[in-house]
Amino acid sequence: MISKASAYQQQNDKRELVEKHASLVKRIAHHLMARLPASVIVDDLIQAGMIGLLEAAKNFDGSKGASFETFAGIRIRGAMLDEIRKGDWTPRSVHKNGRAISEAITEVERETGADAKDADVAERMQVSIHEYHQMLSEVNAGKMIGIEDLGVTEDVLTTEKNKGDNSPLDDLMEGSFQKALANAITTLPEREAIVLSLYYDEELNLREIGEVLDVSESRVSQIHSQAMLRLKSRMQAWQAE
Repeated sequence: MISKASAYQQQNDKRELVEKHASLVKRIAHHLMARLPASVIVDDLIQAGMIGLLEAAKNFDGSKGASFETFAGIRIRGAMLDEIRKGDWTPRSVHKNGRAISEAITEVERETGADAKDADVAERMQVSIHEYHQMLSEVNAGKMIGIEDLGVTEDVLTTEKNKGDNSPLDDLMEGSFQKALANAITTLPEREAIVLSLYYDEELNLREIGEVLDVSESRVSQIHSQAMLRLKSRMQAWQAE
């Protein structure tokens, strides 16, 4: 039976975790906002993220070896994505174009055995390069493209230490996905791989990435969108299995 003193200490520890990592919520919110339209209010993301942080503090088990920041970061981002999805302001045409681009990339690369270039995809879709780039910008601004759009949730990227007991099948599926995703990323064109690395690993926003690559922020948005759609295309074989 937990004593009152022990229970009080646990509550105090959780409160300290929340206070210490409140800035993490703001950082993640502003990072996501870089790819969202002005209609999304950052305070709404922060509010949702704080709920995710509170849940993380409640459920975190430090004895399992995972850092709280990693554990909380996943829960915070997940809560924000849920908030975004509740008000799906994305026109159906944008969803349709995203699927069409992914399918066009798959078809071109299957036929040529090489990376599908912008011009190749535009030609397959029977649109101009300008129209294709506009589609990419709309897809990136109209939808939060991430790991969950590859057919799985972000939880597959966490270790078993971050989660409860998994079945052998769960572990096998997670390991298979991680390997397939890692392999797919290594096959991306260099500039697309750099954009993903700077955005997800270095946590730079689109403007900062543009400064690194000496291109416009809108062009970075297009490259990011195409990279994720290309990954989605290349992960189809894994999903089919």
